[in-house]
Amino acid sequence: MKAYKMVGCSLFVALGILLPIFFHMFGVGKVFLPMHIPVFLAGLLLGSREGLLVGILAPLLSSLLTGMPPIVPPMAQLMVFELGTYGYVSGKMRTKGINIYVSLAIAMIAGRTVAGIVGWGLLPLFGLPRFPLLFPFTTSLVAGLPGLMLQFLLLPPLAIAMERANMHIERREHKKLEQRS
Repeated sequence: MKAYKMVGCSLFVALGILLPIFFHMFGVGKVFLPMHIPVFLAGLLLGSREGLLVGILAPLLSSLLTGMPPIVPPMAQLMVFELGTYGYVSGKMRTKGINIYVSLAIAMIAGRTVAGIVGWGLLPLFGLPRFPLLFPFTTSLVAGLPGLMLQFLLLPPLAIAMERANMHIERREHKKLEQRS
């Protein structure tokens, strides 16, 4: 893994821990889904492997450091699968040249599907009732609708701006190297 990707992963994992703290201070963490934002950005900007890594590490480290998401009930475990899928799928879609909005939508559907399947199998192991497979698309979708809207409004323009800034920096660095040689 190149150094800039390692630094990017570290930054996005740190944001995955800090953003929820900030949002929960105002009581809007569950509504705006703040941990999802850096995971999607990692996938869109760094690639599928890095998005997967950030999607796995952010909820685990946040749970260990802050207690949110909780290990029992198994929210952290569900989020590892959901966010890992978000990061991987959004990165995979972007590397195939698929439109950023379509990539985001496909990743959201895939992540919620995986969360539903894993939750359906995992919750009974913790003595909790099994919820319907469509739960991630119904109840949690309604509760997280402001977060989904925020993600669709914020993430594509932000990712595009960050890609352009990175290209500008790379061109400038390339020119500096050419001038030295």
